[in-house]
Amino acid sequence: MKQMKKKILLVDDEKDIVEFLKYNLEKENIEIITAYNGEEAINKMDLMPDLVILDVMMPKLNGFEVCKKIRANLKFKNIPVIFLTAKASEVDEIIGLEIGASDYIQKPISPTKLIARVNSNLRKNEDSKDQKELAVLNHGDITIDRNKYVVIIDGEEKVFPRKEFELLYYLISYPDTVHTRETLLKKIWGTDIYVIDRTVDVHIRKIREKLESYSDLIETVKGVGYRIKTPN
Repeated sequence: MKQMKKKILLVDDEKDIVEFLKYNLEKENIEIITAYNGEEAINKMDLMPDLVILDVMMPKLNGFEVCKKIRANLKFKNIPVIFLTAKASEVDEIIGLEIGASDYIQKPISPTKLIARVNSNLRKNEDSKDQKELAVLNHGDITIDRNKYVVIIDGEEKVFPRKEFELLYYLISYPDTVHTRETLLKKIWGTDIYVIDRTVDVHIRKIREKLESYSDLIETVKGVGYRIKTPN
C-alpha cells in the first residue's frame, strides 16, 4: 500500500523562495500548499497541513501573529510550525519558540538540511500522537481500558485475547475511518511477523461474536477492509 503523502503549508512573501523550496520538497513526495502572506496562511489552515513552514516578516500578518493564531485554535494547535527566516536575532528565535514554534531555522538553508528538519519534526509529531492515545475509550455502551486490558459492554466485563483487544482498541480510536487489512496487520502485528490478510478477518469475526448485539458496529468495506461505525 502506498504511503499517504504528507502535506505542508509553505508561507513566504518571496515567490522565488517559495518556488525553490516547493520544487525540492515535492521531490520528496510531499504535497505543498503555498501562501504569500499571513492572512492567506490562516485561510489555508483549513486544508489541515501536517506541518507549516513559516516566514516571520510578511505583509498583513507577520509569522509570529500567524503562529499565535494557529496555536490558539484547538483544531490546529498540534500541527508543527517551523519558522524559516532571515532574522538572525536570538531574541526572535526565543520568541518564536515561546509562542509555540517547533523549530526555528535561519535562511539561507540547503534543501537537504531543510528536508531533514522537516522529516524530524514530522516524526516527532507522529510519536507524540502515539504517546497521547487515550487509555480509556468509550464507544456508545462499549468501554475499553488499555491500562487494564478490559472491555466492558453494557456494564459487563468481557475477556478479549491480546490481539483481539488491540484490534478493537485501534478501530475504536478512529471511528468511521476505513482501515485496509494491510494497515491493520502492520499496526497490530507489526512488520517483523509474517501473517496473512485472512488473520484480520478471523480476529474480526471473533470480536463480533464477543460484541454480540453490537457486532454490526464493525462494518466490512468490500475489497478494502473494516471500519467501526459511530453508535446511533
